[in-house]
Amino acid sequence: MTNNIHNLTRTSDDVVIVGGGLAGLFCALKLAPRPVTLISAAPLGHGASSAWAQGGIAAAVAEGDTPEAHAADTIAVGGGIVDDTVALGIAREAAPRIHDLLAYGVPFDRDLEGRLAVGREAAHSARRIVHVRGDGAGAAIIAALSEAVRRTPSIRVIEGLVAETLLTEDGSVTGLQLREVGNAATRPVLLASRAVVFATGGIGHLYAVTTNPHEAAGSGLAIAARAGAVIADPEFVQFHPTAIMAGRDPAPLATEALRGEGATLINGNGERFMETLHPLAELAPRDIVARGVFAEIAAGRGAFLDARQALGSRFADRFPTVHASCIAAGIDPVTQAIPIAPAAHYHMGGVAVDEHGRSSIDGLWAGGEVSCTGAHGANRLASNSLLEAVVYAARIANDIAGRAIPSPARLPDGLVTPRNGAAAAAIVNQLRAMMSSQVGVIRDEDGLAEAVRHFGALEREASSPALRNMATSALLVATAAWSRRESRGAHFRSDHPAAVPALAQRTTTTLAAAREVAETLTDHPLPRTAQSMIA
Repeated sequence: MTNNIHNLTRTSDDVVIVGGGLAGLFCALKLAPRPVTLISAAPLGHGASSAWAQGGIAAAVAEGDTPEAHAADTIAVGGGIVDDTVALGIAREAAPRIHDLLAYGVPFDRDLEGRLAVGREAAHSARRIVHVRGDGAGAAIIAALSEAVRRTPSIRVIEGLVAETLLTEDGSVTGLQLREVGNAATRPVLLASRAVVFATGGIGHLYAVTTNPHEAAGSGLAIAARAGAVIADPEFVQFHPTAIMAGRDPAPLATEALRGEGATLINGNGERFMETLHPLAELAPRDIVARGVFAEIAAGRGAFLDARQALGSRFADRFPTVHASCIAAGIDPVTQAIPIAPAAHYHMGGVAVDEHGRSSIDGLWAGGEVSCTGAHGANRLASNSLLEAVVYAARIANDIAGRAIPSPARLPDGLVTPRNGAAAAAIVNQLRAMMSSQVGVIRDEDGLAEAVRHFGALEREASSPALRNMATSALLVATAAWSRRESRGAHFRSDHPAAVPALAQRTTTTLAAAREVAETLTDHPLPRTAQSMIA
């Protein structure tokens, strides 16, 4: 059932889930019939990156494929820091989670014999991606789960609220401070709960060019960090190499599956450029393809996705979402190459969680892109994100179901908070531009240090909770990127272009540690290495 914010009581025995994407919806359904309050900033089914996912879900369900092979591919792409046990566990739970989704009404594509149809995507050794009508998996999954949630009486959906602060006492969650979306002057809403699940999505809108919806601006990451949560691997941001440059924010995505079907990458001279950069050419890992595309654009040659020969007249039927985006931008992909650029797409880092989805704060779980499980390492394998979201959403639900959650604490009548104001558009645009230029596809010491100093000051001085949370997440990413003096996976340093074997380990950090780095760089323009952040 759906309630408006005026029906939200001050105390609740419910589990509270923040986020209406795949992880949030799936977790709520898995918790039924336990009472759940699901908070969604956007109307259910909107504002979630998972709804826009075009690739599908990776699952070793085809004859001859195995979870072990899937895990091996995940580990191979992850830059030497994937948690092997986590990767194998997720791969082994793929088949039952796919069957859960089928039971919830997701219409996955099937072959002529009625078996799940599987496609191939970059760096997978087998065809193991389940799709919905080619490029519509995300939207179809979210639509089916949203409908299932609305039919479930134990799930109370509250739309139009955004979380801005996690309330804790003695290291345990006591509730949330929420505020009405788009109404910066309104009084905050306090919701008591001892069990909170963050499924708030990623950080794409910290960057000037992104494929993520506007809601993906790092709020959950920042709120957890400000409450003291341990953060893992924040420097690892995946840039999708083929966002369609159509002057839209967010940028439409040209799915990787197009390259899986034979589409090529060319520059303005019509030359393929990936063949000289990697043996897998267009199907190389995303970080390598993104840098290849970035280099062509930086050299003034431009970059294009060419599906004219591979798909031609079949384009609209096979990839209707991409086709519609192209036509809306005045591009006919049947007869024209599609202009592209790398765009912030997925955050491998996030709130550090264990195998149950528990964070370092008692009573806070995290699932989906806001979390960091160790499954992706330094670089995510295509279509593993939706799989990880459903696997961990189910694990979180199971973990909560096996616990006695204490009764909520009585919250204070009001909190002392900075005067809330709308985030100034010019400051937000400056932050996003700096993230793209200094903390983007290619990074270096001077640019990162400049970004750290800027975000440190902004995080300290921002009066708007929304801007403060953006600055917090930006600071976490930038300080970890500055501290990792090597290149690994999606993190590429032009001043340290090689991987350093001794640094083949995950990053764990906190907001306090990030602030220390910012203070050091502000006090000492000649920076010192913050090795303490690599742990």
